[in-house]
This record gives sequence, structure tokens and C-alpha cells, in this order.
Amino acid sequence: MSDAVLKVQDYTVEFWVDGVWYPAAVSMNFEVQAGNVLAIVGESGSGKSTTAMGIMSLLASNSRTSGSVKIKGQEVLGLSNRELRRFRGKEVAYIFQEPMTALNPVYSIGFQIVETLRNHFDMDPTVAKARAVELLTMVELPDPLMAFDKFPHQLSGGQRQRAIIAQALACDPALLVADEPTTALDVTVQAEILDLMRELKTRLNSAILLITHAMGVVADMADFILVMKDGIVVESGTADQIFNRPQHPYTQELLAAVPRLGHSAKRDLVFSTPTKPEPVIRLEDVTIEYPKRGRIPAFVAVKNFNLEIYPGEIVGLVGESGSGKTTVGRAAIGLLPIKAGKIEIVGNDISHAVGKELSKIRRHTGIVFQDPASSLNPRLPIGESIGEPIFLAKIAKGAELAHMVEELLDQVELPRSYRNRYPHELSGGQRQRVGIARALALTPDLLIADEPTSALDVSVQARFLDLLQELQEKMKFACLFISHDLAVVDILAHRIAVMQDGLLVEEGERDEILQRPTNDYTRRLIAAVPVPDPAEQRIRREARIAAKK
Repeated sequence: MSDAVLKVQDYTVEFWVDGVWYPAAVSMNFEVQAGNVLAIVGESGSGKSTTAMGIMSLLASNSRTSGSVKIKGQEVLGLSNRELRRFRGKEVAYIFQEPMTALNPVYSIGFQIVETLRNHFDMDPTVAKARAVELLTMVELPDPLMAFDKFPHQLSGGQRQRAIIAQALACDPALLVADEPTTALDVTVQAEILDLMRELKTRLNSAILLITHAMGVVADMADFILVMKDGIVVESGTADQIFNRPQHPYTQELLAAVPRLGHSAKRDLVFSTPTKPEPVIRLEDVTIEYPKRGRIPAFVAVKNFNLEIYPGEIVGLVGESGSGKTTVGRAAIGLLPIKAGKIEIVGNDISHAVGKELSKIRRHTGIVFQDPASSLNPRLPIGESIGEPIFLAKIAKGAELAHMVEELLDQVELPRSYRNRYPHELSGGQRQRVGIARALALTPDLLIADEPTSALDVSVQARFLDLLQELQEKMKFACLFISHDLAVVDILAHRIAVMQDGLLVEEGERDEILQRPTNDYTRRLIAAVPVPDPAEQRIRREARIAAKK
């Protein structure tokens, strides 16, 4: 008898679309032993998440599955809803890819964890709350007692992901299905979460099925790897085999697309000091405060922040989750009020602009949000979403608007026929391209890109970054690129600004910051970046752990 926690045999998933069954995963065969990590990698749409969700019977009603899926020897396919509810959470837990859509927006974080605990254990509410706070502490949420009472929208993307992980770990499951568990996390917190998952694996001898596009995370965690393309496993083997001796051309292409810190070509500044133009955006001593709400006291998220971005320049804004990066980006286009300081966009002061004044300024700006699934209206075809800014600005309508939408789809390399599709019919990478097309609809002077690659696999991310660079060089807009992925910032940025706890701690040219950082916090960020090499990553991890002792 195999002691596999998860055993999958001849497993196939199909979807019924327009009268035809389309395969999403074909004849899957694999198992995960107790104490092991199996990573499934591949492009967006390759069938990774479909495989994982099918294992837990979480697929849409237009799907069908065949084959066998056994968890701890029990057949899962065919279980009743009541049996599945008992099984999920206790024996197997799922960390979802998009925390904003996985968490219930009308309940506090603490309530949702307590609910999980009390559903599976005969637990007093007070004891359940204490356990929930302990879990929030384990996943490094700042001020766990306060986080317990917060709602999902009151947390940053990284904090929401940590809350999801805390909920998944609540019942100490035998199998943890982690679908992009570190997507929204900065590198230092990512390292802590991976350590936490590793500890769970060791302490409980749990099995982990890891779905991710972050090859550095795969190198750090995985014992075995499956490589998927178009629903089929094209290669499998140990982490050492896949990373160091890949056989299939697709695996080789996937590894070649991984961004590596310090391997990017030199990016010169787009201006020389004597001929420096007026900045597109200038932030002077900006302080941003979130007001008191109910039991949540007011707090200052950004303090005395100064930054200028010039035409044709990309500035990378990096820092840990909760450092204030996204807050700066939203305030920069008037989505958040500022308490003190001054913000100018193309020479116009927007520090206290409201109504029509603000609408006029926003015609100069565009924003690509972190989560493409929740930033697009699910009821609108993507053509209408892209054309909406143009229509509201009264630039075009009718046939002229339709033509402009088609041109924007061409620019982001999406088929024109996609204009009639809805967001849920597109992959994550395709939705993010729609977000760029919408942001560029009014040909802005300034683009705010808030973690636009966090949900993309490496090959799609590589094409996306090439596309963004081409559009930026062609249109010459200034860009504030907010990211926790320093390897991506290395590819794009001319300059880098580093934030910690709402403060700008270091700023300078890209190579200066990445190769000769002067701030200890910047050095820690760079040291925490995972590399796509299992042997090197093990050395870096051991050095990081030793430095903490």
C-alpha cells in the first residue's frame, strides 16, 4: 500500500461550452507522499488550478471529471456536498489564488477563521478566538488582535493572503493545496510564509500540492515538479532534474523566461541633469492618514513622502506589504485624500482637488490594478470596459469608439474578437492586458501600475513586461511601477524608491539601489529574493535563517 496522502489516477477534467466538451486536464497521474511538496507549473490556462480545484470538487457546474482522486485512501470524486463539507478544511485545505474574491467581504477576518474552527471542532467561542489570533500571529499579520476585527477590504493584498493562509492552516490539514500562495506577498513575507509551510509539513508530516508561477518559490519548496501545457503533463521529475536538466522544449522556455535579479541590461535615465524636463508628477512632503472607523483608530500610512517622475521614465516603488506603496499610488491620481503636503500632475495641483476638477486631471492618468478579476466589471464585456473611459470623456462614441477599442486590443496583443467576451472567460494574463488597454485608453501622461504582474506566470509575465516596455517607449508616458518583485523591477525601472512603514528610506538609480544599497532594510529585501536554482536557494535560505538567530 502506498502511503501517499494524495493519489490521482487517470484524472480528466472537461468543460461543457457551446455544446462541446473541452478538456482542461487530461489523464493526470501523480501522487504526493506525506512530508513532500509536489509543484505543478505551467502557463496561465495550462490546467494547473483546474486540476487543483477539481481535486476538492470546487469546479463550476458545467464541468465533469473522471478517473480517481484519493486523499488518505478515501475516494473524493462522487462525495455528497455534506461529506465534502466535513472533508474540506479538516483533511484538506485550499489557499486560493485571489484572496479578495476568496474572503467573504461582509464578515471580519476573525469571524471567518473562528467559523472554520467551530465547524470542525467542538470549540468554545473564546477558545476559537484565541486560536484564530494565534494563527494570525503565526502568519505575521501586524497587530493580530486588531486584524481579527478587520474586514477584507481594510487589509492590503499581502495581508489578505496571510489571512487566507491562516484560515487554511486552522485545522492542521493532512493535505494543503496551495494555489499561488505567495502571489500577493513581498519577498520578506514570502520567505516567512514558505518557512511556515515548511514547518507545517515537518511538524504534521503534511503533504503539499503547490500551484505557482514563481519558479524561485518552486526551487525553495518543491521535492517533485509536474510541468503542464494545454492540460497535459509534458514533463515530470525531481526539482533537481527539472531545473538543471530539463528535457522538454516547453520546460526550457519556461525556465528561460524567469527574471533573475542582476541579469537585466543597463537602463539609462531618459534625461541628463542639465536638460531635465518638468516632472509629470511631483509629490512633496506628502502625508496620508486613514481616518478612524468604528473601533479601528486613525493611523498614518505615509509620512513626508517625496518623489518626482519624469516623461518617459519608469520608477519602481518597492517595499513590504503594508509599507504604503499602494497608498502612494492611489493618492497620486486622487483616489485617496492627503493630510499634508502637495501633489502635482503635469503642473496641476491635485492636493485638494474634488469633483470636476479631479475628473479633468484624471484624463492625464491611468491605473492598472493589482487584482484584474475584481477591478473589471463582471457584467460588462471587455470591449465596453475598455471603451468606457473614452465614452465618459466624450472623446468618441458609436463606430468611432468601436474602432478605438479594436486598436487598443491590437496594442495589448489581444484578438479583436475578445471585445465581446466577459472577464471570467479570460485567463489572468489576458485580464491584465485588458486592464492595461483600459488604463491607456486616454493616452495618459502618467501610468500607475500596482502589482500588475503578481498574478501572472513567468512566460506570460515576460511577454507582459515586453509589451509594457514597448508601449512605454512608444507613448513616452511616465510610470510608477509598484511591485514586491525586485527581479521584475530590475527589468523595467530606471530608478527605484524603497518604502518601509510609510517612509521613503532609499531612492536612486536602479543599479545603485540593487548593487550598492546603503539601507539595511533594502539589503534585507534583496537577500530575501528567491532564485530559480534549488541548490543556491537552499544556501540563501540557510544563510537567512542563520542571520536571524
